[in-house]
Amino acid sequence: MSTLGWIITASILGGALSVACAALFALNARAQFIGALVSYAIGALLGAVFLDILPEAIEQTSSVTTVSATLLAGILLFFVLEKLVLWRHCHHDHCEVHEPHTHGHDHGRSGTMIVVGDTFHNFVDGIIIAAAFLADTELGIVTALAIIAHEIPQEVGDFVILLHSGYSKLRAFQLNLISSLATLVGGVLGYYTLQTMQSLVPTLLALAAASMIYVAVADLIPGLHKRTQLRDTLQQVVLIALGVGTVALVGAVVHI
Repeated sequence: MSTLGWIITASILGGALSVACAALFALNARAQFIGALVSYAIGALLGAVFLDILPEAIEQTSSVTTVSATLLAGILLFFVLEKLVLWRHCHHDHCEVHEPHTHGHDHGRSGTMIVVGDTFHNFVDGIIIAAAFLADTELGIVTALAIIAHEIPQEVGDFVILLHSGYSKLRAFQLNLISSLATLVGGVLGYYTLQTMQSLVPTLLALAAASMIYVAVADLIPGLHKRTQLRDTLQQVVLIALGVGTVALVGAVVHI
């Protein structure tokens, strides 16, 4: 098989397999467990950012300050993007600006954020797969398997967030599947323009990290504060730690 053939195959399998595995887990979860899974999703998102995505961005950049500035700009960008989503929603539904957020008003907010951020991340994954295969076929296969393993806990989190935002199971699956196609786009573009794309990888990684931090901190964590009992708080802390731990464990196994 040609190098491009390997890249295309690995990109399609990488995206589709991680989404399918995550879907099997997330879509079979009972409705009453969704709230608990949101805590796990927060941990998985933050774990992916601080243990995987940002270290990779810093490793590949010549300027850590640039990565930090991009991360900051990305958080501001997603704040503005969420404002636009809210404005459009309120404009059509004539909702009051000062109304407390209801489940209906939350529909699509964090869902839109997570799809945008995940698409960035998947695009970068495609570029990384292309770079690995261009260096060595065996390295490419190992890299693709590592990306699938890293993606599964994050994709589970994404599914939970989409369901929590009011999307149907089918729509959540469709959005994640469409987002996963960005891996193929990144892989093919990486093959043809790798030297140019390589310089963009730290920037794209920082933007992906910004979207995940924003969703976790601005959209999901405030919802946890509605449950103030000590038992609920302890459960949330344990589940967030479990989400972080899952990402850390997968990373440790992959890098053995």
